[in-house]
This record gives sequence, structure tokens and C-alpha cells, in this order.
Amino acid sequence: MISSGTLVLNLLTNKYSEDKVSLEIRGVNFVNRFTREIIMRKRVIVLGIPIILIVALLASLSAGCSGAANGAKTTKPPQIPPQSTFVMDFSDFTEDKISFNPNPSTGVVFVGLLSDSVPAAIGLNALGDRTNWGFAALNVGFWNLVGFVGLAIPVAAFVESIHQTPIKQPDNSWVWTYSITVQEVTYTAELHGKYIDSGVRWEMYITKQNEYTDYLWYYGESNSDNTEGYWILKEKPAKANDLLRIDWHRNSANETGDIKYTNIVPDGAENGGYISFTVSRNEPYNRAYTIFNKGKNETTYIEWSSSTKAGRVKDSSHFGDEEWHYWDSSLKNVSSQ
Repeated sequence: MISSGTLVLNLLTNKYSEDKVSLEIRGVNFVNRFTREIIMRKRVIVLGIPIILIVALLASLSAGCSGAANGAKTTKPPQIPPQSTFVMDFSDFTEDKISFNPNPSTGVVFVGLLSDSVPAAIGLNALGDRTNWGFAALNVGFWNLVGFVGLAIPVAAFVESIHQTPIKQPDNSWVWTYSITVQEVTYTAELHGKYIDSGVRWEMYITKQNEYTDYLWYYGESNSDNTEGYWILKEKPAKANDLLRIDWHRNSANETGDIKYTNIVPDGAENGGYISFTVSRNEPYNRAYTIFNKGKNETTYIEWSSSTKAGRVKDSSHFGDEEWHYWDSSLKNVSSQ
């Protein structure tokens, strides 16, 4: 549909035929009589009404429609982005999904990072013929610790927010207030969401009684249809520097998307290091991690099937070549697939 200003200008220059103008302005009922007069007489001045008044009326109509849309938007709370936009999925490399005992006689079990029962000196040698998967799991496990141990409180606060009901505030923002318990300690969480031109602005405040109040642990933005956004996480109240940036994209129609954790610690040796996780419909590997170790300037590529668990890993620094190294559905090393 043409804009109100363009409509008036085009009427003055007789650019539109009567039929076309009538079609374009359908629904603008209160100015129809003015436009009919314009079309019939071909000159605005015969109306006896200053053109500035018509322009003002049309502008008022446009503003009114915009205001109504904004009003409708703020009458209901914004939708919190799903958990997958905040918490990276490490489930295919953790104990509850795949664990094994490569040496039954010693009872050694390797899951993700080396467990307490596996001396660090043993390293990947303890994995026998499962070293390819083991190397992938070792790299993924480091970021798993960052996400679920180092950031246990903000992660718990985000996950619980989805199950809460917000209250609208006088400034048209919305606040979700609730309690969470992490390692037997109770915290109060307040998630603030407010509509902005590009979508929604989010802020999470955490309070621990007698220690800190309304600490802004993370903030971020999501677009209007929740298909992309970002989060910025702080380290902790006692050291309130930036820690992690999370960028995410999702396509709910075909159930694909990606999420990326980037180290943003100011002046940190690993600033710029990252792990990205992708969910795709590719075959035979529909899951992938890319891990960049900034300190060593090394990149590890991991791809696998979410159904069979078979996969492959590539890291020139570790393997000494640019080739893929594979494992099968039982996590054993294989030459190819």
C-alpha cells in the first residue's frame, strides 16, 4: 500500500486513475469524500480545505495505527527465548547418554572430561581404541564445565524463568520474580523483559541474601519472532567483568539452529576463543561443534549423528594432519564411514 504522503502528492499530479486510487485508499473511510472530490475536479484547491489539513489527517491516521499495534504488543508479555538459546546441548558427550569402561579390570571409566578415577597422566591412553571420540569429548567437556559449573546460578535462573508467570510494570515492561536453589543455597531471580523496536530487551538480576542485591548477571536481546539474538554474561558479583557472549539462531519450522559461546573476558588470554554448536538436517552427521582455542591458536572440528552417535573429529595440531578421524556407533576408532 502507498504511504499517506505519497497518496496526496500523486493526487496533486494526477498520477493515479480514479479506480487505482480508490483501491489504494480502501479502508481510509473518513477521507474518502476528500479524495473523491480531488479525483473528480482534479484540483485540490476547489475543496476549500488547505492541503496541510489533509496531510495532517492522514499522518494522524498512520500514527494511530502504529500506536494501536504497539499497544496490542505490550498487552501480553514477551515470549522468553527457549532454553536452547542459552544452554548449549552437550548431552551426546556426557555420562547419562554415553559412558563406557575401556578397562574393566581396573574399573576406569571415562566420561567427558577425565573423571576423578582417571589420573591425568593416563590421559587418552586409558581409552584404548576409543581415542578419537575421547579427544572430541575432552574438548567439549571443557566448555561443558564453563556452562554448567562456572555459570550454574545464571543457567538455573534462565531455565526456571520459562516456567514462571510475569507481572506487567508501569513502564510497560514485564518482570518474572521467583526463587532458585543451587547447591542448597537459595537465590532470588528477577528477569526483566521490555519491548524495543528490534524485539525484546532482557535483563536478569540475582539476589543472594546478605551478600548482594539485584546483581545484573546477564542481559541480551531477541528479535520479534525469536529466531535470533544474543546474551552477555558476567563472571560473578565479586568479579563483575564480562565473561561470555552467546549468539544464537533458530528455525523452529525445520528444527535447526546454532548457538555460539565466545570468551569475552577483557584482556584475557582466551578472549576470542569459542565453541559453536550446530543442529542441521545434514546426513550422515546432523550435529557439529567447532572449537577454537585462542591461546594455542588451534581449531577442533567435530561432527556426529544424533541417532547413531557415530562421528568424526579433525584437529591438525593433535593428529598431525588435515584428515577426519572417525568413530563408530560403539565409539570405537574406525578408518572411515
